[in-house]
Amino acid sequence: MIIDWLVQSFSQEHGIDLRRDKMALQRLKDAAEKAKCELSSSRAVEINLPFIISRGTETLHLQKVLDRAILESLTEELTERTIAITQKTLNEADIDAQTIEEVILVGGMTRMPKIQERVGAFFGLEPSKNVHPDEVVAMGAAIQGASLVDGIEDALLLDVTPHSLGIMIIGGYFHKLIEQNTTVPAEASYPFTTVKDNQTSVKILVLQGESERAEENELLGEFILTGFRRAAKAEVEIDVKFEISADGLVSVSATDLETGLRQEITVTASSGLTEEEILQMVERSKDEMVDRKTTEEFEMHKQTAEKLVDEIRGLLPRVQLIISGSDFGRDALMKAQTVVDTAGKGDRIA
Repeated sequence: MIIDWLVQSFSQEHGIDLRRDKMALQRLKDAAEKAKCELSSSRAVEINLPFIISRGTETLHLQKVLDRAILESLTEELTERTIAITQKTLNEADIDAQTIEEVILVGGMTRMPKIQERVGAFFGLEPSKNVHPDEVVAMGAAIQGASLVDGIEDALLLDVTPHSLGIMIIGGYFHKLIEQNTTVPAEASYPFTTVKDNQTSVKILVLQGESERAEENELLGEFILTGFRRAAKAEVEIDVKFEISADGLVSVSATDLETGLRQEITVTASSGLTEEEILQMVERSKDEMVDRKTTEEFEMHKQTAEKLVDEIRGLLPRVQLIISGSDFGRDALMKAQTVVDTAGKGDRIA
């Protein structure tokens, strides 16, 4: 933010973009960082960078005064976003901000007076100054590590999953097995079935996120379970199980319930794939997907819906003869045909 402000001011004054000069840009970064830190205790700071760049035989200097009000206006969006994230986190945990007894600020930027002011106003109490904002994370990690290794009992530490965890199923959908904010350690399993006749393998794509579409979530890993007997679709059952240990390791296993054949992986980091790359993987995995195991009630409703679609499809030619001569007939028939075609696509109606 400060760098952009300095670059824009210099460009308006001299018509030169300092970002194009690597040496000048590095000096700007160093000066901006120093000014930001000083403004935590000072009302204003002078940024003085002599000989910042040369233009022909002319040497130019940068000299600006940055005050706290300007910095606060430049970072207002980030400040408000911090408060919005805090409110969202409290809502997810079902906690009222007014019930919080102590607020600890973490990170160097929490020294900024505006941050302390907004946080204090949000919670209705002044943030604690009993811990070092740069050391508090290391202290927490040390306590957590000691608890895991030595089994310390005088501190109750609750860790939760930051995102929902699950796998991709037919249609490119995301089926959640462990919901967001579940306390760890945790485990969950769900029975899935094959989606094609004579399907002998399934590919399990492990994802994290909150979107119903698989490609919009983050891919954590994948593995293939093979060796199924050839059977009609939905006859072979695969039990997929997620386990999260106390130290945050996620293990995913898939088991053929008929033969006991089992395959598993441990995922510890994100894939870094883009949404487009994940979408391509979804497309390539269509023949090896799994589907939710349905109940008898669901199957009954599904069969009823498919029967209705077939009946409507059979009636369309007769309807076409009756209303084709009307003004609105062609448009109405096109819409009806589109609905029927959409409902009849794929191996199932979901």
